[in-house]
Amino acid sequence: MRGNKFKIRLLIGIAIVAFAYLQKCSRQEVNPYTGRKQTITMSPEQEIRIGLDSRNQMAQQHGGLYPDERLQAYVDMVGEKLVSSSIASQTPYQYEFHLLADNETINAFALPGGQCFITFALLDKLQNEDQLAGVLGHEIGHVLGKHSAERIAESEFWKTVSTGASVGADMGGVVNGIGQTTLLANGRDDELESDELGVQFMINAGYNPEEMIGVMKILKDAAGPNRVPEFQSTHPDPENRIEKIREAIEKYNR
Repeated sequence: MRGNKFKIRLLIGIAIVAFAYLQKCSRQEVNPYTGRKQTITMSPEQEIRIGLDSRNQMAQQHGGLYPDERLQAYVDMVGEKLVSSSIASQTPYQYEFHLLADNETINAFALPGGQCFITFALLDKLQNEDQLAGVLGHEIGHVLGKHSAERIAESEFWKTVSTGASVGADMGGVVNGIGQTTLLANGRDDELESDELGVQFMINAGYNPEEMIGVMKILKDAAGPNRVPEFQSTHPDPENRIEKIREAIEKYNR
C-alpha cells in the first residue's frame, strides 16, 4: 500500500514539474530592446503598475525623498537626457528618477516599469555629471532589460518545481536551493547587461562612458576591504565589471 501511495505521489510530482517546465517554455519571449530570450509572465502595463505601487514604500525605506528641488531637478535632467536619446524612449515604460534622502547607504536601484532611484549618499560621492549618467544609465538598463520581471517569472517557476519535488520525493528544500543559486547567477548577468546598456546610453547622450569606470571605483572603495566575495553576491566584483565596461566602450565607440 505504501508503495502505491509513493508511486502516486511521484507521478503527481512529475506532472507538476512537467507543467512548470512547459509553462516556462510557453512564456519565453525575445526582449525587443536587447534581443535576449527571457521568460516573462507579465505585460509592460503590469510592470509599470508594480513600480508605481511600490515607489512610495521604497522611498520611505530610505528616509523619503531628498528635500532639495535643485538637486532633484539635476537628477531628472540627466535621466531624461539619457532616455530621450536612446531606445529607452521607444519603450512603453514611464521613467521617473527619485533622489532619496538616505545619506548613509551608497546605492541606486530600479523598480519594474521605469522607477529609478539614487541615494544622496551615492550622489554625494559622484564627481561629475557623467558619473551620474553612468549610474542612471545602468538603472534604465535594468528596466529596459526587464530584469525584475524575469526574476519574478523565475521565482514562480522554482516555487512550482519545489512544490512538485515536495509532493513527489520530499526534495523541495534541495530544489529551492538550486533555484536560489540560479537566481544569484542570473542576477550577476543582469548587472553586466545593465552596465553595457548604460555605456550605450551614455554615448548616445554625449556623456563620457569612461566615467562609468569611475563609478565602479567609487563603489569598490565604499565597499572596503571586507566586501562580500563575488561568489556570495548578486553583483559581480567591481574589477570584473570594469573589464566588461571597457569592452563595451570599445564596442560602441567604433
